Amino acid sequence: MTKDLTKGSPLQLILSFGVPVLFGNLFQQFYNVVDTAIVGKTLGGDALAAVGSTGSVNFLVVGFCIGVCGGFAIPVAQQFGAGNHREMRRYVAGGAWLCLLFGGLLTLATVLFCNEILSGMQTPSEIYPRAYRYILTIFTGLPAYFLYNFTAGILRSLGDSRTPVIWLSTAALLNIVLDVVFILNFHMDVFGAALATVLSQLLAGTGCLIRMLRGYPILCLEREDWRWNRHRMGELCLMGLPMGLQFSITAVGSVMIQTAVNGLGTAYVTAVTAASKVSMFLSCPFDAMGSTMATYGGQNVGSAQWKRLHQGVRACAALGAAYSVLSLAVLYVWADPLNMLFLDAGSASLLPLARQYLLTMALFYFPLALVNIFRLLIQGMGFSPLATLAGVLELAGRAAIALLVPSVGFSAACFASPVAWILADLFLIPAYLYCYHRLTWPRSRDRRPPKPRLLRSARA
Repeated sequence: MTKDLTKGSPLQLILSFGVPVLFGNLFQQFYNVVDTAIVGKTLGGDALAAVGSTGSVNFLVVGFCIGVCGGFAIPVAQQFGAGNHREMRRYVAGGAWLCLLFGGLLTLATVLFCNEILSGMQTPSEIYPRAYRYILTIFTGLPAYFLYNFTAGILRSLGDSRTPVIWLSTAALLNIVLDVVFILNFHMDVFGAALATVLSQLLAGTGCLIRMLRGYPILCLEREDWRWNRHRMGELCLMGLPMGLQFSITAVGSVMIQTAVNGLGTAYVTAVTAASKVSMFLSCPFDAMGSTMATYGGQNVGSAQWKRLHQGVRACAALGAAYSVLSLAVLYVWADPLNMLFLDAGSASLLPLARQYLLTMALFYFPLALVNIFRLLIQGMGFSPLATLAGVLELAGRAAIALLVPSVGFSAACFASPVAWILADLFLIPAYLYCYHRLTWPRSRDRRPPKPRLLRSARA
């Protein structure tokens, strides 16, 4: 079930690899969507606001996990593309060690400081107890997130984008059942929704791990592979930590916006929560494009197929443009019914606010597509620290808008993400060209392009 992305039509490869990734992202969002829909419909607007008020900090912490695990998979994709399976297995073992380390430290820190995090975000007092119970449960289950994202990242590096989807779909069904049982039968309130999410994530991670161990002989690790190698661990951290920090830096800006919206009152928090859930679901194709380009870039850089990088960018950008137009048309017609999936009848008066927030972001979906395409491609090419700077620009954009929310009002909050995406694109597109020329610029008389730094140092 491995897939070689270094040969064949880039568009066909991106579609064949990206569609399963898309379904995986859809099922990943399905966890939160089902939780939010059941919470909003059965427990009311205050419970929905409690869950929604933790969305940005949830993205901050879980996003760090996703980014770190994605970074650990980049050397694996490069070594697979180069055909160096022995070194690939050693990177897999090194990534597993680092996931244990980072997972334990992050879980401990977030559980200990959960109260301070919510207090610093100015969480409204009427929803604070529920928000605390919900996010504390998510923080406690962070090892399950590390397990799934690491194993899924390794499988995708080998071109297997189907196995993660299979297990996520199974986990999504389990999540629905557990939501109904925990919330409606056991009356566990928002704690039941969070517990269902964590248990479902654990199932998906366990399934991917079993597939890795039993389905891929080239991933059969030997005792020597598990040795702690300082140089190899440094390379993994060089790839993983910038990606994790990039997610977290982006999320810090989201936390600032969430804090500003919290200051406007519970009604605005509820409206933004509903619209954000719809937008996150519709943005899954952009996330799939990014994940696809990371693996595509890693494998083609590993095999020195430089021209295919430009071809992949053009193909994926065309897909992003087409989907952006389609999603805007869908939201223009169906924004209110989609928002009502997360609002009860008593919150229907908030539909104009939710529609404004949702359509404003949809107008700028193509810049979001470019952010995902170029940032993840740059990381797959081995320049992960450089891509992190785009997250800094996103943070700056959201921070500037957050300062305007108290005086300008809700309309300013609607433009926070679009401004961040545009600023990131202004950096990422030239950064990609710079990385491409760094890899292809001739340094010797025979005009041969240099090998990527990661592969060169690994072979040394």
